[in-house]
Amino acid sequence: MAKTSAIERNLKRARLAKRYAAKREQLKAIARNQELPVEERFAAQLKLAELPRNSAVTRIRNRCEITGRPRAFYRKLRMSRIAMRDYASQGLIPGMVKSSW
Repeated sequence: MAKTSAIERNLKRARLAKRYAAKREQLKAIARNQELPVEERFAAQLKLAELPRNSAVTRIRNRCEITGRPRAFYRKLRMSRIAMRDYASQGLIPGMVKSSW
């Protein structure tokens, strides 16, 4: 089980990213627009830099929904390999069976 503080910090980043998503996208569009004057684009870049760092989507870490483990994460199931194995052994994941040969 991951530290509760690490899980909460990641949830805080997700909330910030959601709150600032529209503003970040708008500023990025202005900064990327080649038709606008350089001064306006640079001003948008500076405003983007003033936003909280944790509001960027790339700072959110994929974590297991059950254990909070950050590594060996399966995106489709939103859980780690260890939690997936436990749930599959108990028959809680539809269509997944233990392999044997």
